[in-house]
Amino acid sequence: MRSHRAVTVCVLIAALCASCATQRTADVHVNMAPGADLSAYSTFGFPDQTGTDRGGYSTIVTDYFKAAVKEQMEMRGYRYVEQNPNLLVNFYAKVHERSEVRATPTVAPAFGYYGYRYGLYDAWPLYDQDIETVTYPVGTANIDVVDAQKRQLIWEGVAEGRLRDDDMGNPREAISSAVTQVFAHFPGRARSADATGAAKY
Repeated sequence: MRSHRAVTVCVLIAALCASCATQRTADVHVNMAPGADLSAYSTFGFPDQTGTDRGGYSTIVTDYFKAAVKEQMEMRGYRYVEQNPNLLVNFYAKVHERSEVRATPTVAPAFGYYGYRYGLYDAWPLYDQDIETVTYPVGTANIDVVDAQKRQLIWEGVAEGRLRDDDMGNPREAISSAVTQVFAHFPGRARSADATGAAKY
């Protein structure tokens, strides 16, 4: 049962990231801690258990996230280390239902009580409406950048998008694209390093 539930969560998370990657209207929001200086750090890593891990073990989706985050962080000059990193990068995703009430204009039928209008004139536009409630899945993904020593969140990126039926085609590529969209708003670059890789202070 636990294994089936973990697989289901992984599928939903992959669909979420595909949505963020393929939908042009996906919303991205970021927050940064007051006074935080992202250029003061040079290395990064991941927590022992990320938000996308399930049942005490790493998922395939976690591996996709890690690969995409590493690419984005290294592009900005940060160096990945497994021991004592300056920054920890965590990620999480969820799926929830959203409902919308939609009104569609219709033409009033020319029979029954209103039969006297038949052939003479129509009602004005929006005189009558069909009301329907549409429910669809929406996914939200968070990427957290944490000061590892202080154990304090210093930057957060959030992407939200509507899930579509065809979003599962290529989850690895979709997750990479979603992470890229979030990191497009990341303001920091690592402090400079010399040729040996040692950070300059």
